[in-house]
This record gives sequence, C-alpha cells and structure tokens, in this order.
Amino acid sequence: MRHTWRWFGPVDKVSVRDAAQAGAQGIVSALHHIPTGTAWPIEEIEKRQAEIRAGGLEWEVVESIPVSEDIKSGTGDWKMHIAAWQETLRRLAACGIDTVCYNFMPVLDWTRTDLRWETRHGARTMRFDLVDFVAFDLYILKRPAAREDYDGSLLAGAAERYAGMDDAAKRALSSCVGAGLPGAAEVYSLQELRSHLARYAHADSRTLKVRLTQFLSDVVPVAEQAGIRLCAHGDDPPWPLLGLPRVLSTLEDYQEMLAAVDSPANGVTLCTGSLGVRMTNDLPDMIERLGSRIHFVHLRNVRRQEEAIPCSFFEDEHLEGNTDMVAVVAALLAEEQRRKTEGRADHQIFMRPDHGQEILDDLSRGAMPGYPAIGRLKGLAELRGIERALSHAKFGLMSA
Repeated sequence: MRHTWRWFGPVDKVSVRDAAQAGAQGIVSALHHIPTGTAWPIEEIEKRQAEIRAGGLEWEVVESIPVSEDIKSGTGDWKMHIAAWQETLRRLAACGIDTVCYNFMPVLDWTRTDLRWETRHGARTMRFDLVDFVAFDLYILKRPAAREDYDGSLLAGAAERYAGMDDAAKRALSSCVGAGLPGAAEVYSLQELRSHLARYAHADSRTLKVRLTQFLSDVVPVAEQAGIRLCAHGDDPPWPLLGLPRVLSTLEDYQEMLAAVDSPANGVTLCTGSLGVRMTNDLPDMIERLGSRIHFVHLRNVRRQEEAIPCSFFEDEHLEGNTDMVAVVAALLAEEQRRKTEGRADHQIFMRPDHGQEILDDLSRGAMPGYPAIGRLKGLAELRGIERALSHAKFGLMSA
C-alpha cells in the first residue's frame, strides 16, 4: 500500500516533515480555506503543492472537495456548485493529482459528542456517546419530533443525563456535535444547525441516493476525461442522525452507488472506522466484494460500547477495537496482488492511518482532534508492521 498522511495545511500543528519522519510516503490534503461551492484556484493548488514539497513529500490525495448542501439537497445554486466541482477536478488533474476523496453526508460530515475523551490509560480520543447525543437532540437542539426516533430506555437515559449537565457541559456538547468538516473553521450554531436540517425535512435515504446519483452522473465523466479516481467516504457514524438520511453505510449502499454510475472513476474510500462501527459490516468481505473500486483506505479502529445499531463507541488504538486489522490488511494486500496480476497501473492502494489517540507529547501539542503526531505515528508503525509481515515470501502474500 502507499502510506499517506493527512495534513491540514500551514495551520496544522503537525508538519509535513513530522509526517515524513513518521514514515509517510505522501500527503493527503485539501484547501479548506476556499469557500464551498467555489472552484479551487490553480495558484492555490500549486501553493499547497509547494508547501508540501518543502517538507519533503508530495500531495498525492485530495481529501476532500466539499459537496455543498445545495448539491446534496438539490436546492439553491446546486448547478453552479456542480460546475465548480467539475472545474476543480480539471485543475487538480492539470497539477498532477489524480485521487479525490469526498463524502455525501448531509449537514454533519462526522459526529462525535467528545473530541478528547480520556481512556483508561490517560490517552485522549474521540467518542460518540449515544445518550449524550440523544440529550442534545431532545433538550438542546429541541428538534421537532425527535422523541419518535428513540426508544423508552434512551429517552429516560437522556433525561437523566441532561439533568446532570451544567452550562459548560451543555456548551461543550453543542460545540462537538456542531463541528463541521475536519480542518474547516466553521462550527454550526444551534440556529444554523436547525436551518440546515430544515432543508432535509422531507428527504429520506432514497431521495438522497437520487441526489448522489445525479451528482455522480455530472462529475464522473469529467473525472474520466481528466484521469481522476473519485472515492466516496462512508457515513460516520453509519446510521441516521437528527432525522437526516444516510446513503453509504453498508455494502449494499456502496454496491448500489457503484452500479448507478458504473465507471472505474467512481470508487470507494473504505474507512474501517466509519464502517466498523456498524456491527453487521464485515470489512474483509467488503474489501473482497468492492476491491476493484477501492481507491483509498482509512485504517482506524473503534470500540463499540454496545452491540447494537446505533451505539456508543470511541476511537480505539489501531490494533485494538472491534475490527480485525490483520484480516483487513491481508484482504487489501490480496486485492493489490490481484490488480498487479491484471496489469493495472493503479495496483497500489493509497492508505493513511486515520485518527489516532493523543499520547505522550500529543497531550500538550493541541493538534486537530483525531490527528495527533505520535498517536498516528504509532498507528502507522503498527500497520506497516502488519503489512511487512504479511508481505513476506514465507506467508505467500507478496507486496503489490
């Protein structure tokens, strides 16, 4: 696999040189300062490339070009935003970048209730507490008809939890849930969140899937012409939230998306953390079934705190949690070998150690939540070790 590292630009507390020292071979980045719905200026793309090269690496994967709420809801300036997305693809291709990750989650790109939850050994990690989330939905956001989405035990637990919160705890919870795309500056206020939710008041998963298919019908031909591989990230977490539909939570969701616009340019970002939260998702099986269209992989692990859908969970260490990471890496290596046998030029799959617990000096560095230096270095080292061992001739899985 090609080992990459997410970098949020000059504001990132973890430098490109840090990433190189950690063992990364390339960088995953995006232009978070460019407004959503606007084509990325080629001079800004080249500037970011120069910043990354100064640290000794290359910008190899874009994560992400945001898909606007206008596109996802089919309202407002969605056609103009599609045109801007298409033009951004052309400009990235002109600069030599050919892999682009995106997601199609409405309003909230990922959702946690605590961005620095303390683990048993004092590390800090991100967590989704289902009871806290329900308390937020019912008593802070006060979403109409929210009570219809939860069973009696959750309603009772949320009432008790909210009664024990002081004002600081309520503000902290609102800030965590309202956080936008990682790397972006915006955090939704309650009123802004309510306004965005209103766009989807009458939308279900089928409605959103139709919008996704329309989006892909518009952008995949441009990606094909430009030589770009698009890869869709799954829902995080993989179930409906705040009445919002989800479209990429299961194997069947991905198969439907790939069949709707059948092109090698229409591919998958397989995130073992997002998909692994859902206990019915068999990740090695998903890799086998989606393998030819997997263009990018996020390797991280989560620990479900209940075996249910939905559930509470936290970001565990890369080799702990509910996902068998050895089996996952073995499946990916097998897919790479299959591609190499076929003669595919893109036989090597981009991966990055996604998220990481804050440990040691990370605890005082203040990096982006989920993106510490040492925690990710540890994860990458562990993943590289698995890959090296499984790729040894003695075990029969030669590296692609």
